[in-house]
Amino acid sequence: MKLPTQCTAWLAAAAALLAVAGTAPAGADEAWQQVGGDARSGVSGAAYEAGTATGAEAGVLVVHDNKGPGQRRLSRITQEEGSATATPMTWDGPEPVDLEAIEAVPGAPGEYLALAGRGIVYRLTVAGATATVVDYAPLPAIGEGDDFESFALVEQHGRLAALWADRGAGAERPATLYAAPLTFAPWGQPQFGAVTHRPYRSTYPTDDGTRHISDISVTDSGRILAGSASDAGDDGPFDSAVSDAGRVTVAQNGRVRITLAASPRVLGTFPGYKIEAVECRPGSADAFLGTDDENAGGYVRAMPLCAS
Repeated sequence: MKLPTQCTAWLAAAAALLAVAGTAPAGADEAWQQVGGDARSGVSGAAYEAGTATGAEAGVLVVHDNKGPGQRRLSRITQEEGSATATPMTWDGPEPVDLEAIEAVPGAPGEYLALAGRGIVYRLTVAGATATVVDYAPLPAIGEGDDFESFALVEQHGRLAALWADRGAGAERPATLYAAPLTFAPWGQPQFGAVTHRPYRSTYPTDDGTRHISDISVTDSGRILAGSASDAGDDGPFDSAVSDAGRVTVAQNGRVRITLAASPRVLGTFPGYKIEAVECRPGSADAFLGTDDENAGGYVRAMPLCAS
């Protein structure tokens, strides 16, 4: 039975409020919008396109963790009331294996950094439906067994810093959150400064299949939001959460400091979904959430999780 529009809107609003309170939203499914129906169309990372002001319809670039030649690496998602559409984009340049994150470069419209799971960072320019690789470089200080699913940029005092994390694995391996100053060589290559790192364990989920950090985003005030996900295999079951993980500051001399919460505050839980994209919209409390639910495809939604 199709519910009246007013009733549907009330249920979606109620679900959002429940999720922000840190409970499992009983009506969450009404808020998710499917953007792909198979393992090649899941959302592994997301970035709002530059120049999309608060209140405007914002395009969102999303990456896919495909590994084969010619498979889709990047899509643009456009959202309208009640629906979302993913449009494949052309990748021009060396093809990455297993893209897991993408982030807009502050102050540089049309420029992005995308991260592959083994730690290669690609600098991109996006024009229309094409993303062109400008240059690429490895992350610094890659640890043994590191598997990366997250990447974020923060600008404070005119200085730029990068944050990224090994995802961790269950009780035996916490995530490791790394941070470093970031500059660019004249030819475009990312260059990282001194690296700091901290261990991180999610409050939820906590089972053996937990990836303690499946994505990160930074609010305008420097709060770090972390997605965490439980993955039992290509057919699930999945579970995930978004938590307030701590803060990052960048000093006037460029030094980066990260402070993580001993017990992260859960902002929302999402049983049945594997969140791999958390992206705060600049100048807004809204967060874009995306899932990579393997054989079940990908889903997206927006929630007010990024208030400073």
